[in-house]
Order: sequence, then structure tokens, then C-alpha cells
Amino acid sequence: MNIGLFGGTFDPIHLGHVTIATAAREAVPLDEVHFIPCRRSPAKAKATVAGMDERCAMIELAIAKLPWARLSRIELDRPGHQPGYSWQTVAAYRNARPGDHLFWILGEDQWNAIDTWARPDYLARAVTFVVFPRQGRPLPRPGFRLIPLEVRHPASATAVREQGRVEFLDPKVKAYAERHRLYVGQGSREAAAGAGAVDGALEAGT
Repeated sequence: MNIGLFGGTFDPIHLGHVTIATAAREAVPLDEVHFIPCRRSPAKAKATVAGMDERCAMIELAIAKLPWARLSRIELDRPGHQPGYSWQTVAAYRNARPGDHLFWILGEDQWNAIDTWARPDYLARAVTFVVFPRQGRPLPRPGFRLIPLEVRHPASATAVREQGRVEFLDPKVKAYAERHRLYVGQGSREAAAGAGAVDGALEAGT
């Protein structure tokens, strides 16, 4: 099988994530796309607003009508509390599913920084990268397999968290976020976290 691995904080999952996953499925093509929420990205300093189970619940709501989409807790259930690395996730998949072909879905900005990731040489051998554009078009990199996507979407999780752009959410995800006081309004956890935030905190906004 061709399996797409789509990692991120998904805080929250939004319509852009689903659009990208759908485009990747069609471009490769993929049999399944696994949404892999991380405990915390090694590239991010701030903790997530939503808890692990809340992020998983929102993913399940967003993909409920997509028979090819799966939620994977592989990074959340990893022992210890340190951020996981992509190569560890890929290695676990290769051990569990040795007959499958793996495709890592990521953005152009991450693709351009792939040399800074842990064990990029291993990833280059183990997966094909499916890259969606941010500014221009993803460019080939020596030693890496690339499938560029043409899809674009204006949504970002940062816009949902910091600007209240709830139109970027699936209606069921929006209802869940409102019910659990996530992201939206003065009484939300995002508003409470922002009141005590330190200026200049790193945020990638995936």
C-alpha cells in the first residue's frame, strides 16, 4: 500500500489540512493518509492550546467522512515526554508495515529546511516527500525523492488560534472547539494563554 504520513501539531486541524491530504492522495496516488499529531514539534517552543486527546478528537471529526484517512497516535503514545522526531516515526512504520511505501507530506518551508532535521539521510532513503507550496514551487533536492503539489489553501492554525478565523474549521470541529472553550472568545484557553505569553515566542503555525 501507499501510505501518506501527515504530521503536525493540528492545533487545530483545519480545512487546509484536509485539502492538502486530499491533493496528496490524488497526486501519488495514496491508499491511506495517516494524520499524526505530535506531542510537541521539536521546532516549536510553545505548548499546544488543545490537549492531546482534544486534538485527536478534532482530527477524528474532520476526517469522519474520508474512508481513506486515519488518525495515528504513534507519536503521542511514544514513551517519555520529549518531542518526537520524524525519522523515529518513519522507522516505526517501516518496522510495523515492511511492505508499504511511505510518503511524507509537508510544506515547502519545512522542505527547504529538511537538512536541519534529525537524520535527513535516513529520511531520504526511507520516504518520498510530497510537498505543498507556501510561496513558490518546491524545488528538487539532491538525494531526496519529491512529488510537488499544486494545491494552495489560505487556512492556518495560527489564524484560527490568534485571529479567531473559525471559518477555516470543519463545522463539527468548530462546534467542538466552542464547546471546549478552545481558541475562540475572551474566555477561551487561547485568550488566557495569550495574556501571559512572552513576546517573541517561536511559532510555526502549522
